[in-house]
Amino acid sequence: MTPRSAVPITRSADRRRSRGFTMIEMMIALAVVAVLAAIAYPNFRQSIINGRRADGATALTDLANRMERYYAQNNTFATATIATGTAATDVLAAAASGQGFYTLSITAQAQHTFTIRATRAGAQTADTKCGDFTLTSAGVKGLVNNATGFTVARCW
Repeated sequence: MTPRSAVPITRSADRRRSRGFTMIEMMIALAVVAVLAAIAYPNFRQSIINGRRADGATALTDLANRMERYYAQNNTFATATIATGTAATDVLAAAASGQGFYTLSITAQAQHTFTIRATRAGAQTADTKCGDFTLTSAGVKGLVNNATGFTVARCW
């Protein structure tokens, strides 16, 4: 037989502590999660915007290749169009980029030169750092409506 003092006595206070977290512990955990989210979300959002830039650059390069093909067939860039419904002059059937984050246009054209532009559209309008992309027939890449300090090398 065991002595009475060796038998554990359970108290209601001990039972309450072992049931779960206190309100203070929950508030501290919530505060830590909130701080981590406040740091991580803007970085995540910027990564998404940076990734979408590839859609504009790729679409602009594809359009430049189509313009060159049009020049080889017609000996001029001056009559090339985008999404007008005229099969003879349209180099693209739709003005939207592959993923739809940019709208493509021909901003300047002559017989032997052109300048094309990818303008931000939809969710990509949030990209105020790099703005819109341009490309000339000479292969010169450019930016329009970009923030100070953001160069072609950084954005393309």
